[in-house]
Amino acid sequence: MIVLKEIIYKVAIEAVKGSTDISVHKIDFDSRNIGANDVFVAIRGTISDGHDYIGKAITLGAVAIICETFPEVLLNGITYIQVKDSNKALAYMAANYFGNPSQNLKLVGITGTNGKTTIASLLFQLFKKAGFKVGLLSTVKIMVDDVEYKATHTTPDSITINHYLKEMIDTGVEYCFMEVSSHGIHQKRTEALHFAGGVFTNLSHDHLDYHATFAEYRDVKKSFFDNLPKTAFVLSNIDDKNGLVMLQNTAAKKRTYALKSYADYKAQILENQLSGLLLKINGNEVWVKLIGTFNAYNLLAIYGTSIELGLESLEVLRLLSDLESVSGRFQFIVSNANITAIVDYAHTPDALENVLKTINDIRTKNEQLITVVGCGGNRDKAKRPIMAGIATELSDKVILTSDNPRNEDPEVILFEMEQGVAPQNYKKSLSISDRKQAIKTACQLAQTNDIILIAGKGHETYQEIQGVRHDFDDMKTVIELLNQLNK
Repeated sequence: MIVLKEIIYKVAIEAVKGSTDISVHKIDFDSRNIGANDVFVAIRGTISDGHDYIGKAITLGAVAIICETFPEVLLNGITYIQVKDSNKALAYMAANYFGNPSQNLKLVGITGTNGKTTIASLLFQLFKKAGFKVGLLSTVKIMVDDVEYKATHTTPDSITINHYLKEMIDTGVEYCFMEVSSHGIHQKRTEALHFAGGVFTNLSHDHLDYHATFAEYRDVKKSFFDNLPKTAFVLSNIDDKNGLVMLQNTAAKKRTYALKSYADYKAQILENQLSGLLLKINGNEVWVKLIGTFNAYNLLAIYGTSIELGLESLEVLRLLSDLESVSGRFQFIVSNANITAIVDYAHTPDALENVLKTINDIRTKNEQLITVVGCGGNRDKAKRPIMAGIATELSDKVILTSDNPRNEDPEVILFEMEQGVAPQNYKKSLSISDRKQAIKTACQLAQTNDIILIAGKGHETYQEIQGVRHDFDDMKTVIELLNQLNK
């Protein structure tokens, strides 16, 4: 139990009805999880409004209500606290409840459209190899040093974040690397966290189903850096046209990285092969197991972050050369018939173009590049034709298929994708809504030395159709199908 007034420290309070000098059990924003002596925080969501569930929370045992608008009837014995922003209040309350754990480790947030998962996961891997106890909050998984937990969101809610950060502190973790999504920033999930640093990767077309405009999407990302303390560092990719924008108005120490521009951390690609990259980073050559220009940027961000956190340059280069690729990020296998199958999470136009250009840079052009790609349902519709256009322009054959259709009709999604296929590329493409059948068709079309790219889902082990998640793993599926076809 903890006293309510202790967990509302720094919360912007508008009015209070009742006593704050009461003992409470826990905080929650989901009325279904409320029990005796709990605090219920009413959040206005995109689908439902927590204010509609205040009565239910009290019935289940809530003794305190945090809300933006008081209910019409205030019950005796219940404390009501009106706040300006419930999301922000929840962030501070969660941090206070768990003892502000982010202040007791070095937390680094990575944000941008592409590269967040790779950079966070490989920083975790590198610092583990360097002998530190490390934490990870990512799309793929949550790690508390050696213990793994399942991730449900790119950036979890404030209570979940602080819960795991507290567990990290209890385990002796010194560094934590965290993906920071635009949704997470906008919904104030990262408020009240103390960051030692922030990394900006790039910005391209994504999440315009949530953010009204690209400018809003950019400004939400920028607000993360605007709020960093002067004790932190910002490491920004200035080859991206928004890289310098992210550095404006931040009090943090400004650092830059680039392949094409003058920067604090500079890299040059000397060799780019399917077996890896030879890079020259700040004058030193290093061979790494990851491939592609996009990974050169990721590795440079990892290098810069490691130096800013105090690691020694040559030691970081040694550790970079030992890093393994992240699940679902340019993962590949080669079949008995020498067919290469690549699985990648590319689910934005920019990411898909990067992956396809990387493959085209490496291949001999004596083989076919067959791409299987889909777009998610109930998400940004504008990118559907763009992605189909990119796929058909940069591949020899393309099979348009389902990603996670969610509550949309897969055939409608495919139709919208097809509108982006240029007339001269029309014969290159076909549409198969069943994802397994689409991958099977790609395997049947492939000949010796051909390359199959399966894009969009990457590490995901499910496919969501009409609100139901079905087991589906792109890598397992393509391995199984290539084996069945003896390829």
